[in-house]
Amino acid sequence: MKHAVILAHPASDSLNAAVAKAYAAAVRQGGDEVILRDLYAMGFDPCLKAEEIPGPGEPHFGADVVDERALLADVDVFAFVYPLWFNAPPAILKGYVDRVFSMGFGFKPGFGGTEPALRGRRLISFTTSGAPDFWVKETGALETLSRLFDAHLAGVCGLEVADHVHFGGMVSDIGREAYEDVVSRVRDAATRLVSQPVAARAR
Repeated sequence: MKHAVILAHPASDSLNAAVAKAYAAAVRQGGDEVILRDLYAMGFDPCLKAEEIPGPGEPHFGADVVDERALLADVDVFAFVYPLWFNAPPAILKGYVDRVFSMGFGFKPGFGGTEPALRGRRLISFTTSGAPDFWVKETGALETLSRLFDAHLAGVCGLEVADHVHFGGMVSDIGREAYEDVVSRVRDAATRLVSQPVAARAR
């Protein structure tokens, strides 16, 4: 299987970056292939262009989107790694989804609307927040995010949501024990995915 780790955090020494690296390492150790897409390091432009919006005619995507879609064409698992800012994904990740997972990749024209184009593939998310777990859960913030982002993206594109692993109360100076616990949980989640067969893809 092939995994794409999509990291959306501006700091190369962040916990999110460590999560992305831990996931990638566990996947490789399990014998699967992985590519890491560090959106900030890439300088990815999250702004959807007028000509990329689906309409009466064919949308025309920029070279960056065309290249990214080609790179992701045979990916089986999409792993999103990002912090919660105002209880939502960073703008760069939302823009990545807007441009890359839109018409022609995530979905295609269908009778009376659109049809998912990524059936048989999986989505897993790893998120962090400064707010503690109990607050994120009791306020419904994590549930709302999972419904509006994970479930909606999966539904439109035909993905299976494999998991959403959240680490609350995470700050830049977390202790070594907490850091090791995060890395261990990420590795466990990656190992579970590596061991599960992928269903037949949509064509």
